[in-house]
Amino acid sequence: MQALDTDFVRAQFPAFEEPSLKGQAFFENAGGSYTCRPVIERLDRFYRQRKVQPYAPYEASRQGGQEMDEARERLAALLGVATDEVSFGPSTTQNTYVLAQAFRRFITPGEAIIVTDQDHEANSGPWRRLAEEGIEIREWKIDPDTGHLPLDRLEDLLDEDVRLVCFPHCSNIVGEVNPVVEITARAHAAGAFVCVDGVSYAPHGFFNVGQTGPDIYLFSSYKTYGPHQGVMVIRRELGQLLPNQGHHFNGDVLYQRFTPAGPDHAQVAACAGMADYMDALAAHHGITGDPAARATRVHDLMRAHETVLLQPLLDYLASKNKVRLIGPREASRKAPTVAVELAGAGEAAAEALASHGIMAGGGDFYGSRPLQSMGVDLGKGVLRLSFVHYTTKAEMDHLLEALDSLL
Repeated sequence: MQALDTDFVRAQFPAFEEPSLKGQAFFENAGGSYTCRPVIERLDRFYRQRKVQPYAPYEASRQGGQEMDEARERLAALLGVATDEVSFGPSTTQNTYVLAQAFRRFITPGEAIIVTDQDHEANSGPWRRLAEEGIEIREWKIDPDTGHLPLDRLEDLLDEDVRLVCFPHCSNIVGEVNPVVEITARAHAAGAFVCVDGVSYAPHGFFNVGQTGPDIYLFSSYKTYGPHQGVMVIRRELGQLLPNQGHHFNGDVLYQRFTPAGPDHAQVAACAGMADYMDALAAHHGITGDPAARATRVHDLMRAHETVLLQPLLDYLASKNKVRLIGPREASRKAPTVAVELAGAGEAAAEALASHGIMAGGGDFYGSRPLQSMGVDLGKGVLRLSFVHYTTKAEMDHLLEALDSLL
């Protein structure tokens, strides 16, 4: 496989030209990535030229609506799904809450939902609240030593009462990439629908939802180089079964059924800039094919680059006796989201790294459930180091030097 051209990549991100950020290496990408230039340009244009109510017959309004439709169409093409199976909302947490309200009326008391203790709270809390409605909540538990989700434990939970299985593509704490295709197949074989939280995985490449089978796939565009929106795929079969959560007059439009409040028009339109960026990466690297095929090859290019950079960091941290590295030690099994438990507080370690020009984070990152299951003191939390495809080897060397001073 050809190498990712990081010079070209970084030229697409104005943050790398920003004087105030010079000399600092960004390692808190799991909390939100830098925004690519096409998104910023589209957002700026919308606010300057299209900031009117969309879909009216006058030109500024027509163009605004057209750009919003373009974003949905192009993201759907990247994800391998139909255009009306993509919905926008203010955040993934809000989107999940709306979905939970739909399932509240769809599932009868006594039926069950499976959740994990590996999840970010966005794909756990809203479903767990349905226990108040008499719905059984079954917890698929991680291995407390490694954070791994064992498939045999899922088999023990599945039966004819389970209507929905919710799990992360990868945890924002553990980082291990879960086998979405296999888990989805097992859940479907048991007659259950599947909801995948892709927030922590999508920054590392768009996932072909259409080929791999989840009924719901959620991610946040501000972590995929875009504006602060939540993006959710709901496959038509399930979307038409669930009760409408939008205005009654929008109930026949699939992408409006789960959007009770209108999302920010400018940010929806700007999401097309994420597709612009993926297309630019594909063209620069000679990648051709339909949008989903190009997205898959760009995904592979990004992941290959990240994996090469990640392994030395994992090896370094695993060699330190006073550091507990959470999740897999093999970069091929893990997204580049690395959490470590230290003797002191994770936030204090992040503050110390900042003095070395490393932008990282400390705390629980709304992942209190996996941390508690692994015996981590929430008062201390963890230090989290996360990067994406625009990170360079020079920045990784910078990080390792700073960690040497810290540890």
